[in-house]
This record gives sequence, C-alpha cells and structure tokens, in this order.
Amino acid sequence: MSTAPRAASSDPITVDSKHYNVEFENDRVRVLRVRYGAREKSTMHSHPACFAVFLTQNRARFTFPDGRSEERSWNASETMSMPPEAHLPENLDDKPLELVLVEFK
Repeated sequence: MSTAPRAASSDPITVDSKHYNVEFENDRVRVLRVRYGAREKSTMHSHPACFAVFLTQNRARFTFPDGRSEERSWNASETMSMPPEAHLPENLDDKPLELVLVEFK
C-alpha cells in the first residue's frame, strides 16, 4: 500500500475537475465519480492502483506519457482491477461515459 502523496499536477481532481469528483475519501481509499460527455477528452493524469465499476458501455482511447496509445472497451456493470497508471483518456463514443473508481492509498 502506497502512502506517498501524489503530485497535484497529476491528480485528476486537480487537473480535470470537470470529469472527476470525489464521492468519498478516508485513510484507505478515495472513491471518484468519473463522467465524460460524448467525445470528450481529459488531460494527462495518474491513478494509484484502483478498482473500476463501469456504469455505461463505452470505449475510450488512452494515451500514455511515452506517446503510445491503446483503445479499451467495457460493458455496463463490468468491474476491473487496474495497476497504477498515468494516462490521457478520450471517450470515443457518441454517448456519455460514467464509472466509479476506487483508488487505493
């Protein structure tokens, strides 16, 4: 479990409060509500190890700090565990994207 604070310049709440909102936080987890409109794009940010609950079916492009990118897709109600990652997400669909992200501290 990481106790190192994340740099504010990479925290999605700091760099992209339009798409990321804190729903709950304690000393073990931070729960984010993530909402992107159709075709909306974020800015580069990072997440610690986390668990996602996808509320909508969607697909997105993730661009990484090294310039590499990949497309990912998921179904509504799908859940997924993810390692720490820095990325710039972009909603590729013509419909909103919404998920709940539980970040582990």
